[in-house]
Amino acid sequence: MADLEHAKAVTRMQDYIDSHLKEPITLRALAAEAGYSPWHSAKMFKEYTGKAPFEYIRMLRLSKAALILRDEKRKIVDVAMDFVFDTHEGFTRAFKKQFGVQPKIYQKNTPPIQLFTPYPVQEYYQMGQKKCNLPPLSKNFHVHIMNFPKRKLILKRAQVADNYFDYVNEVGCDVWGMLTSVKEALYEPVGMWLPDKFRPPATSIYVQGVEVPDDYSGSIPDGYEMIDLPACTMMMFQGNPYDEDRFDEAIVELSRIINDYDPMPNGYTWADSDAPRIQLEPEGYRGYIEARPVKSII
Repeated sequence: MADLEHAKAVTRMQDYIDSHLKEPITLRALAAEAGYSPWHSAKMFKEYTGKAPFEYIRMLRLSKAALILRDEKRKIVDVAMDFVFDTHEGFTRAFKKQFGVQPKIYQKNTPPIQLFTPYPVQEYYQMGQKKCNLPPLSKNFHVHIMNFPKRKLILKRAQVADNYFDYVNEVGCDVWGMLTSVKEALYEPVGMWLPDKFRPPATSIYVQGVEVPDDYSGSIPDGYEMIDLPACTMMMFQGNPYDEDRFDEAIVELSRIINDYDPMPNGYTWADSDAPRIQLEPEGYRGYIEARPVKSII
């Protein structure tokens, strides 16, 4: 149980950082949140996140600042002060070091950059752990139809992955940060299962990507590529909200429902060879969401 308690303590520190990002943060405050000594808290934090607390804080502040520079017409010095940088120059140096571009140039051109996207340690520690004495998740779900226009997809391929976990093992967790930074994105980043016609030889079924307009002419990050997606109709499945530490159960439960679902009474048939199947990022407050392509039979 010690490992789980440590993971919970680190997650409490992560939550504290997230809610105090625009305020000075001390190791003593983090330690108080964790319930351990400052030395032990810093050691645990580095062990579970791979980053020292103040490296983590700096990277997160810079990533949040980058999104503001991308989306709002704010003075760079004001954004720097908002995120507890003492000077414009210090912010510029840190920004250039993390993203490889000066904030002024980034604000003007907004190329895709590698944002830092941390994940709650407790959630990942418990992933795959046996959960005892928990009530079953509700099997209620919602279904609706959405039509998507012709568009493009900026994506990162793996080699053999056919699910999220194998994909992360192959390419790591940084893809989401890059995709999130794409200003022209039509929707949020997604995971996708690609039909054969979208897959070159020796590439994975499962990818992560972000959809952009069909006339997108912006830059494509190194190691990524852009493909065309046809206009399509998707059947969207959404489960009920769930506790964050049970996201794996929510995915499995809704996937079983989709596999057993017959779209024909609604006038559709599956069209899995025509367009990718889509998985939205699991978020407990909204329930797990997955979309599967269909075509009308009426």
